[in-house]
Amino acid sequence: MAPTLEQAIDVAIGKAFVILDGTLLRIDRVGMASGYDRGFYSGKHKCHGLNVQVIADPAGRLVWISPPLPGARHDMGAAREHGIIDALTEHRIRAAADTAYQGAGPTVAVPHRRRRKDPDTGRFRPLSHNQREVNAAHSRRRGPGERVNAELKNWKILRKIRSSPNRAGQLIAAVQTLMIVNT
Repeated sequence: MAPTLEQAIDVAIGKAFVILDGTLLRIDRVGMASGYDRGFYSGKHKCHGLNVQVIADPAGRLVWISPPLPGARHDMGAAREHGIIDALTEHRIRAAADTAYQGAGPTVAVPHRRRRKDPDTGRFRPLSHNQREVNAAHSRRRGPGERVNAELKNWKILRKIRSSPNRAGQLIAAVQTLMIVNT
């Protein structure tokens, strides 16, 4: 009963914008034989997990959760693999995302990053006042999406998935259906 990406895009078309964010769901059991566990290890979080992409609306309601991918997958790569970036671009749906989605296309807005190094000090130049204001406004837009991720991780069954990572997609789809029905 969980919605597909196409159904989620149909819902997102009616919204002013959507919030795209990825999160890591921790897992417990990973087969260690022949390096199978390496794909699930997230160096950023220093644990094994599954990467899921979450689309939320501006009011903080869940629109869609992607099927899980191994935790070593970067958010941008996962979004491209699921076809989220292409779908947002094709339907011209505005999205707010974090800096992990840098270069996702014209419809995905990301915050400003410090890029240039000062040749005298060797440090990154600070952002201008206007860039900091834009980043603050962007963070306020992304806030409801972060709350959806927190609500997703609040489900006890997803705090640390103790079943096979190959079966986690069914758990995530069930939780997604329950979250959508409850809103």
